[in-house]
Amino acid sequence: MDFLGEERGMDINIAFPALSNYEVTSPQAVNYNCIAWAAGKDDAWWWPHPDYYWPQDVPLDASLEGFVELFRTLGYEVCDNDFLESGFTKVAIYAREEKCTHAARQLPDGTWTSKLGSNVDITHATLAELSGPIYGEVVCVMKREAVHT
Repeated sequence: MDFLGEERGMDINIAFPALSNYEVTSPQAVNYNCIAWAAGKDDAWWWPHPDYYWPQDVPLDASLEGFVELFRTLGYEVCDNDFLESGFTKVAIYAREEKCTHAARQLPDGTWTSKLGSNVDITHATLAELSGPIYGEVVCVMKREAVHT
């Protein structure tokens, strides 16, 4: 389960003390989580567990390898930085104690968007703002060519 799935009433400022300049971009919602949101979806809870959505050919565990494979199914490849690159969308995968905990997606202006479990979606300036005891650290950044809708 997503680490913040049961913490809908959490105080964002207490949970993420480094998060100084963020904007709430949606109300709380239990029908999707950060992994779905990073993938550009808001219609299902994505997690490597039989009760949630997870692609069939992707390992059903919260390892980095499993999450990298998940995003590869969406056209992402591992890259070496989180800098804004014209024509690309990036995702960042966080982990704590070798288990993935969170994913964020870079927006066209270089900021990041995150769904905080079943809490709100936010935009935040840097990936480091969500690093800490809840999500751990960014362990992988991936990119794909931007999809225009």
